[in-house]
Amino acid sequence: MKYPAELYLPSLRPYRGLDELKYLFHDRTITVTHCGRICFGRRKINLSTVFAGQSVGVKDVSDKIWLVTFMDYDLGFFDHETGRLENIDNPFAVKVLPMSSV
Repeated sequence: MKYPAELYLPSLRPYRGLDELKYLFHDRTITVTHCGRICFGRRKINLSTVFAGQSVGVKDVSDKIWLVTFMDYDLGFFDHETGRLENIDNPFAVKVLPMSSV
Protein backbone atom coordinates (compact mmCIF):
# COMPACT_ATOMS: atom_id res chain seq x y z
CA MET A 1 0.00 0.00 0.00
CA LYS A 2 1.36 3.43 -0.95
CA TYR A 3 1.08 6.73 0.89
CA PRO A 4 -0.75 9.62 -0.83
CA ALA A 5 2.52 11.55 -1.25
CA GLU A 6 3.88 8.64 -3.28
CA LEU A 7 0.98 8.83 -5.74
CA TYR A 8 0.18 12.53 -6.15
CA LEU A 9 2.26 15.41 -7.46
CA PRO A 10 1.83 19.05 -6.45
CA SER A 11 -0.14 21.21 -8.86
CA LEU A 12 1.82 23.22 -11.39
CA ARG A 13 -0.71 26.06 -11.07
CA PRO A 14 -0.06 28.39 -8.13
CA TYR A 15 -3.01 29.26 -5.89
CA ARG A 16 -3.63 32.99 -6.03
CA GLY A 17 -6.65 33.17 -3.73
CA LEU A 18 -9.98 34.75 -4.54
CA ASP A 19 -10.36 37.81 -6.71
CA GLU A 20 -11.48 40.96 -4.94
CA LEU A 21 -15.09 40.46 -3.90
CA LYS A 22 -17.57 43.21 -4.73
CA TYR A 23 -21.02 43.49 -3.25
CA LEU A 24 -22.84 45.92 -5.52
CA PHE A 25 -26.26 45.67 -3.86
CA HIS A 26 -24.99 45.86 -0.27
CA ASP A 27 -24.50 48.93 1.90
CA ARG A 28 -20.98 48.07 3.04
CA THR A 29 -18.12 45.71 2.32
CA ILE A 30 -16.24 44.71 5.47
CA THR A 31 -13.08 42.62 5.82
CA VAL A 32 -13.31 39.84 8.41
CA THR A 33 -10.58 40.07 11.09
CA HIS A 34 -8.09 37.26 11.71
CA CYS A 35 -10.18 36.18 14.71
CA GLY A 36 -13.32 35.79 12.54
CA ARG A 37 -15.22 38.97 13.41
CA ILE A 38 -16.55 41.96 11.55
CA CYS A 39 -16.30 45.33 13.26
CA PHE A 40 -19.53 47.21 12.75
CA GLY A 41 -19.34 50.54 14.49
CA ARG A 42 -18.52 49.67 18.10
CA ARG A 43 -20.00 46.19 17.71
CA LYS A 44 -17.97 43.07 17.01
CA ILE A 45 -20.01 40.42 15.20
CA ASN A 46 -18.62 36.87 15.34
CA LEU A 47 -18.72 35.01 12.02
CA SER A 48 -16.01 32.34 11.77
CA THR A 49 -12.25 32.19 11.40
CA VAL A 50 -12.74 30.47 8.04
CA PHE A 51 -13.65 33.91 6.66
CA ALA A 52 -10.54 35.61 8.11
CA GLY A 53 -9.12 38.13 5.66
CA GLN A 54 -12.09 37.81 3.29
CA SER A 55 -14.59 40.53 2.45
CA VAL A 56 -18.27 40.14 3.26
CA GLY A 57 -21.19 42.30 2.22
CA VAL A 58 -23.49 43.85 4.81
CA LYS A 59 -26.94 45.10 3.83
CA ASP A 60 -29.63 46.83 5.92
CA VAL A 61 -32.82 44.81 5.38
CA SER A 62 -34.97 46.24 8.15
CA ASP A 63 -34.72 48.68 11.03
CA LYS A 64 -31.34 47.75 12.62
CA ILE A 65 -31.42 44.25 11.06
CA TRP A 66 -28.49 43.50 8.76
CA LEU A 67 -27.84 40.70 6.27
CA VAL A 68 -24.29 39.31 5.95
CA THR A 69 -23.30 37.77 2.60
CA PHE A 70 -20.17 35.97 1.41
CA MET A 71 -19.85 35.70 -2.37
CA ASP A 72 -23.34 34.57 -3.49
CA TYR A 73 -24.35 33.04 -0.15
CA ASP A 74 -26.33 34.75 2.58
CA LEU A 75 -24.74 33.74 5.90
CA GLY A 76 -27.25 35.20 8.32
CA PHE A 77 -28.79 38.24 9.95
CA PHE A 78 -27.68 40.25 12.94
CA ASP A 79 -29.44 42.79 15.08
CA HIS A 80 -27.47 46.01 15.57
CA GLU A 81 -28.31 46.09 19.28
CA THR A 82 -27.45 42.50 20.24
CA GLY A 83 -24.73 41.99 17.64
CA ARG A 84 -25.46 38.27 17.41
CA LEU A 85 -25.51 36.54 14.03
CA GLU A 86 -28.52 34.31 13.44
CA ASN A 87 -27.90 31.64 10.81
CA ILE A 88 -29.96 31.13 7.71
CA ASP A 89 -30.82 27.61 6.58
CA ASN A 90 -27.83 25.89 5.01
CA PRO A 91 -27.78 26.80 1.29
CA PHE A 92 -25.88 23.57 0.55
CA ALA A 93 -28.32 21.26 2.34
CA VAL A 94 -30.15 18.57 0.41
CA LYS A 95 -33.67 19.62 -0.45
CA VAL A 96 -36.07 16.77 0.30
CA LEU A 97 -39.71 16.98 -0.67
CA PRO A 98 -42.30 15.69 1.79
CA MET A 99 -43.47 12.15 1.15
CA SER A 100 -46.72 11.73 -0.64
CA SER A 101 -49.57 10.01 1.23
CA VAL A 102 -50.59 8.29 -2.00
